[in-house]
Amino acid sequence: MQQYSVEMRGIVKRFGSVVASDQVDFSANAGEIHALLGENGAGKSTVMSMLSGVYRADEGEILIHGVPAKIRSPKDAAQLGVGMVFQNFRLVQSLTAAENIVLGEKSSFWRGSKWIKRKHEEIEALGERFGLKFPVDRPVWQLSVGEQQRVEIVKTLYRGADIIILDEPTSVLTPGEVEQLFETLHVMKAAGKTVIMTTHKMKEVMASSDRISVMRKGRMITTLVTKETNELELARLMVGKEVSITRQEREELAGEDLLVVSNLEVYADHGRKALDGLSLKVRSGEIVGVAGVAGNGQKELAEVLTGLRTWRSGEIEFDGSPVKTASVRGAIDAGISHVPENRMKSGLAGRLGSVDNLLFKSYRSNEHSRFGFLKAAKNRSWSQELVHRFNVKTPELETPVQQLSGGNQQKLLFAREVSHQPKLMVAVHPTQGLDVGATAGVHELLMELRASGSGVLLISEDLDELLQLSDRILVIYNGSIIGESDHEQADREQIGLLMAGIREREKEGSAV
Repeated sequence: MQQYSVEMRGIVKRFGSVVASDQVDFSANAGEIHALLGENGAGKSTVMSMLSGVYRADEGEILIHGVPAKIRSPKDAAQLGVGMVFQNFRLVQSLTAAENIVLGEKSSFWRGSKWIKRKHEEIEALGERFGLKFPVDRPVWQLSVGEQQRVEIVKTLYRGADIIILDEPTSVLTPGEVEQLFETLHVMKAAGKTVIMTTHKMKEVMASSDRISVMRKGRMITTLVTKETNELELARLMVGKEVSITRQEREELAGEDLLVVSNLEVYADHGRKALDGLSLKVRSGEIVGVAGVAGNGQKELAEVLTGLRTWRSGEIEFDGSPVKTASVRGAIDAGISHVPENRMKSGLAGRLGSVDNLLFKSYRSNEHSRFGFLKAAKNRSWSQELVHRFNVKTPELETPVQQLSGGNQQKLLFAREVSHQPKLMVAVHPTQGLDVGATAGVHELLMELRASGSGVLLISEDLDELLQLSDRILVIYNGSIIGESDHEQADREQIGLLMAGIREREKEGSAV
């Protein structure tokens, strides 16, 4: 009988009356890259959380290298050689990369110069071995997102993990950084490590994994050999029905200029210049994608356009009229809708139900209130129609939205923003963390807005999404637009280079 490095048998996890994991069996081999797929709420994160010690299983058993294991905490998991790299990094920003890696070591209190030098050498050697270079003595806040991820991976390796779980590892990386990560994963595989990767990106799963396990509604559906399956089959297994994942065909619909931004200069909260002479246009009936690595001004651009942040200099013209000052109410009244990057932090009130969240932008209107009092019965009926129209699955309208899946939260947010028939939609990472079914639904909504004559500014780090939806793709780097491609001529490699700040002539010059 084959001995797996990880084996989970009959795993059950309940949260109250909800069964998040229902008799799940899962196994992975040493020297294997194993992908775990599933819709939001399918249970894959719960299963990995039990393996890494964040949760405890209610039933079932876990075997590590064939030996039954009691994993009651992340410390237990670490002692068994299990480590997890979370999508939201667990790093102390003010400490150096090396300090983050050794944090918690018993000997870390006595930090003599010889000890520090020795630790730096150990960490650099480990990073060199696995192709994970970063400046070990630099504070984390000064590192790029890709470098911070490398710190997290090296931290896991440094602590002796031979079973490594990666949670959506490519969601914040450029195409070039994704390729580098996959090279690292294959080095880890060659070293006999077990790599388990959760992701919703089909192309990356097909390109990097050896086997794929698919979960749906808390159950393990099947495990497949990667080279014996394809993207369409995986999508069908995940959602239980056929899902289209092909590039959108389109007819030319773009009309007059709707949004014109000229030489915009904006400063971030910490005083750094976030937008530096940025200019762009969005026409009605057009989706304009903005590609770039996180931290290059995307957040500030979205905030300026939706009235959340002021600008130092430059001009903004919307629907033929100049915009003089930053105003959220002014943006709403002008017809600008906003799907923010973090739906639960900036878009929805998690403790409130669907009705209250849908009313946030329109409760003052005569349609929804009179003499300062809300029209309760009418508002409830209106909300129910929107929930039905946008296929938001919620037990009751009063159910706190924080209890809904990520896909249903996003659909509720879109329901509110689209219900006002916006002239412009500013959508920031609208499918981040969503499964293939929920992603397809969001893409359909954006295409419907385009067909209705609205303009869409789509800010995303998912290059596949931008290539699929955008009429034009702009690349932002260090707060400026440094490249533009239309739908037919967009080239993945060239966009990836621009996202890293490398222009074509620089690439050619470096080869000489």
